[in-house]
Amino acid sequence: MGGNEAYVRESRFLSLVLRHKPEEAGISLDEHGWADVEELIKGIAARRRFTREMLEEIVATDSKNRYSFNDDHTRIRANQGHSVNVDVELEPKDPPAMLYHGTAQKYLDPILEQGLLPKSRLYVHLSPDEETAVKVGSRHGSPIVLRVDAGAMHEDGFEFFLSKNGVWLTKQVPLQYLTRLDAGSLNGIEQP
Repeated sequence: MGGNEAYVRESRFLSLVLRHKPEEAGISLDEHGWADVEELIKGIAARRRFTREMLEEIVATDSKNRYSFNDDHTRIRANQGHSVNVDVELEPKDPPAMLYHGTAQKYLDPILEQGLLPKSRLYVHLSPDEETAVKVGSRHGSPIVLRVDAGAMHEDGFEFFLSKNGVWLTKQVPLQYLTRLDAGSLNGIEQP
């Protein structure tokens, strides 16, 4: 894609359609989040310039591996991040002892009152390391990293799932499992 603005716009629209609003392309998702590729292409192309080649390149070059094709590339879905109620067929996994959540300073107060909640998504998204959490938090402002005692949560009966693109998912993280990491404790990670 190499910085091509059209591909960036179409990638954002694809994310909107496959995660949140399939009706924007005049399609529907099945119960597992899959969309018919031909219907998707026709639906997007009815509103904007979009081709199968664009779709294939967006999926192949997406640095976050947001999308998956089925084996014969006739169906596609977002790997995680949905606000529409779908079951992307995730199997429960034993998490590492610690996971991390990147957020922005402006969101910290509600988190410190309620813990981590999925808000409009189906799951809370957690990172496997501090560096990734800093990057995620930086998307929304001044980054804050919260350490999640995933091992203790799991022992206490909370389920965790690992999406195909390496994002850990859980339904919520109660406050008692969270620790705020200060900028000085981020193991020398350079913050943007």
